[in-house]
Amino acid sequence: MSKLNERKVAVVGCGFVGSASAFALMESGLFSEMVLIDVNKDKAEGEALDISHGLPFAKPMTIYAGDYKDAEDAAVVVVTAGAGQKPGETRLDLVKKNVAIFNSIIPEITKYNKEGILLIVANPVDILTSVAAKLSGFPENRVFGSGTVLDTARFKYLLGEHLDVDSRSVHAFIIGEHGDSEIAAWSSANVSGIPINDFCEMRGHFEHEKSMKRIADDVKNSAYEIIEKKGATYYGIAMSVRRICEAIIRDEKSILPISSIQHDTESGIDGVALSMPAIVGRNGVEGLVPIRLDDEEKVALQASANTLKEVLSEVL
Repeated sequence: MSKLNERKVAVVGCGFVGSASAFALMESGLFSEMVLIDVNKDKAEGEALDISHGLPFAKPMTIYAGDYKDAEDAAVVVVTAGAGQKPGETRLDLVKKNVAIFNSIIPEITKYNKEGILLIVANPVDILTSVAAKLSGFPENRVFGSGTVLDTARFKYLLGEHLDVDSRSVHAFIIGEHGDSEIAAWSSANVSGIPINDFCEMRGHFEHEKSMKRIADDVKNSAYEIIEKKGATYYGIAMSVRRICEAIIRDEKSILPISSIQHDTESGIDGVALSMPAIVGRNGVEGLVPIRLDDEEKVALQASANTLKEVLSEVL
């Protein structure tokens, strides 16, 4: 087994999300080697060539199409392979198709790479993170999903627009399932330490309930809206993949709402992957960050976990 190359990433799946992620990772300058793996080798070769041709404008890097053996020393293996979400199809409709795909690819990855981090991006990400953890046999800290990192970015973006402030100064999380049962954690949301409702009033907004419902619904439905308008979502998730890889490779200990397997005996959420804020660094998930939730949010989180548990019971 080769020693891990800290500057190497493998991207499995070269569809819209995989190729956009590969492009974002090339732009990041985090890696000096990237292997693209796809069931359609020509597609992987085409993407590798296309991205490579822009390297004179970026940082030196080797980008090539390969097979699973080429991923053996990758520090991070990004798994985007899976059937895409079609218009009118929920994320959970995808489950059975994508579990079958994971049954073939996860053992192939782990046959060669036993020390890297598996970053699951394919949907439904929470279910597939649980499946990947089981199939890989990796420690749970090294298998996690992109979770609600993008939903949280959408949430911060929309709050920034609503309040006319820089979205990077907004601190708020979407938690639970990356999907229809996700929860906007309003009770811990703030702008630079000022509770969200207080800040809204400072900016002349007083219809809190109405605004909260509209913004949470817009976050939840934004993927469906994008899919309806252009067929797929890929730039936002590609930037999320880049952000997560930054936290890992630079050992940033950043707090990101990734999807990881929960063991919260107090709430009864146990053995299911969903998104909660976590400290992410070179060892993967280095600990969960318990954010303040009100009773309603706790009940909704429990319901989200139960939704995922039901689906998992059918596929595992």
